[in-house]
Amino acid sequence: MSLTAGQQAPDFDLPTDGGDRIRLSGLRGHAVVVYFYPKDDTSGCTQEALAFNRLRPEFEQAGAVVVGVSPDSTRSHDKFKAKYELGFALGADETKDVVTAYGVWGEKSMYGRKFMGVERSTFLIDRDGAIARIWRKVKVPGHAEEVLAAARSL
Repeated sequence: MSLTAGQQAPDFDLPTDGGDRIRLSGLRGHAVVVYFYPKDDTSGCTQEALAFNRLRPEFEQAGAVVVGVSPDSTRSHDKFKAKYELGFALGADETKDVVTAYGVWGEKSMYGRKFMGVERSTFLIDRDGAIARIWRKVKVPGHAEEVLAAARSL
């Protein structure tokens, strides 16, 4: 079953960079942008992280918290976050339970080779924990700006 707007977002509790944890239900009262990305420090993922980071003050002004999630380890997240001075939490979903619950883990194809991976996707979750909007198969240019516009409308 695929998640749709209006449904309650699946709760999660993930370790993050810096040895912390992030729990979606602990962010109630805020809009939450959960963006799923394939891998730390790769070109598309870095561009996406930098775009969300650049707009972070505007997300905060809109009352929204940005959270990145990938199957990378907290150690990998620590390096990625430090290298690019990212100012938001990166959740480490090494078990792939969260990417599976959100329906963003699946078969991908690159250069004729098939493999399992994260489909770049973003979920905007309202202050009550319901999914307000979903972007699947995200193209990075302009995406963070589009998510910010949607977050401002909540």
